[in-house]
Amino acid sequence: MSRFRVEKRRVEAELTLSSGHSVRGIFFLAGSCSRHAGPERVADLLNAQEGFFPVATAPEGAGTILINRAHVVSVRLLEQPNEPQLDPGYAVAPERRVIMLLSNGTTLTGSVRVYRPEGRDRLSDYAQSPDVFRYLESAGGTFVVNRAHIVNLRETDS
Repeated sequence: MSRFRVEKRRVEAELTLSSGHSVRGIFFLAGSCSRHAGPERVADLLNAQEGFFPVATAPEGAGTILINRAHVVSVRLLEQPNEPQLDPGYAVAPERRVIMLLSNGTTLTGSVRVYRPEGRDRLSDYAQSPDVFRYLESAGGTFVVNRAHIVNLRETDS
């Protein structure tokens, strides 16, 4: 084994691409992250830079493909649905119930957290956040959604 080898955690997810295809695969995540304390999460990897990232296609061993972040509409987390709850401010960040229409015609309904100071914690502040990929928690699972593929977003009471 090489002394330069970096051990990675594997997290299974389903990616929806702008081409209309879905890919079930495995993300390779580091044990720590430069953006916050704790392990790297799927949203951290997607927000880290532009361009391509590797995904091992399921079933394991079928191969690794490189996917262009710009063409990822959403990612549904299959193994780590509580990933957003690892954010230190999760318990105190205002929760907004939303309906989100994506560029592929999919509508997601669920909750988002707005990590902004009081008075700047509206849904419009969430929409203008600098992170390209952000979480949406729903009955159908936890999604990491690409802001560039959100067509419209509205708050709902239900």
